[in-house]
Amino acid sequence: MILIADGGSTKCDWIAVDETGNTLFKTRTKGVNPALLSKKEVVERIAESPELSSHKAEVKKVFFYGAGCGMEKQQKGLAKAFKRFFVEAEVIDVKEDLAAAVYACTEEAGVVCILGTGSNCCYFDGKEIYTRMPSLGYTIMDDASGNFIGKQLLRAYYFKQMPEYLADKFRVEYDLDPTKVKKKLYKKANPNAYLASFAKFLFENIEEPFFQALLKEAALSFLKSHLMLFREELLTKPAHFVGSIAYYAKDQITEVLKEHGIQTGKFVRRPIDGLVRYHTSKVAS
Repeated sequence: MILIADGGSTKCDWIAVDETGNTLFKTRTKGVNPALLSKKEVVERIAESPELSSHKAEVKKVFFYGAGCGMEKQQKGLAKAFKRFFVEAEVIDVKEDLAAAVYACTEEAGVVCILGTGSNCCYFDGKEIYTRMPSLGYTIMDDASGNFIGKQLLRAYYFKQMPEYLADKFRVEYDLDPTKVKKKLYKKANPNAYLASFAKFLFENIEEPFFQALLKEAALSFLKSHLMLFREELLTKPAHFVGSIAYYAKDQITEVLKEHGIQTGKFVRRPIDGLVRYHTSKVAS
């Protein structure tokens, strides 16, 4: 059995296939990010899945693509955690989420962007993946991501910039008691995922002009900070986007990029589907 996974900070999608490429089962767990979780916590999260627990002895290969896996230390640490759980696995391959984004989007040269709970960007020349900045996480980076949007929503609410009727709806849907919000931001685990949880409200009310403007500002911020690192490549190559935020903000992203003469390519919500195609094609060959 071959296990393929796409892991973010909020959730992790898993698909098991056999040696002929047939899908055996699919499941979803809480996010698996080695930059935020200990090995023990990773194992505990995997063990919560009945499917993974009942089939763990059958797993011979694990291919994991995830947030927080850009450094060798995190890759090795996560591989050790997986080996504790999938004890019969002969191959455990851990790569950063940019690889998953590339494999899900294209086999040709282009700029590939991730807009999910976090955000990132790279250039793929058809063979190799290149980055031009380290990923320093949600505190100072992650422009246009779910946690970035969540942060902007909270700021707009508390600074009373959000229209009153939207603020009323926001208050009904979420517990916005300042003491509780601060506790989740500064005392609890996964504050980036907590911030990203607010993005759902925006997309449920995406027809609102205030939210349309917020999304365009987020897309422009990503363009200035991330895409401009690849300005030369973008003169002739498209920008592809992966992740739920990118998928639901497709219109706003396309509009902003068009205004700056940048061609958009594919918008892929879930990279796991492209990863399955990538790995099953290898199995078949």
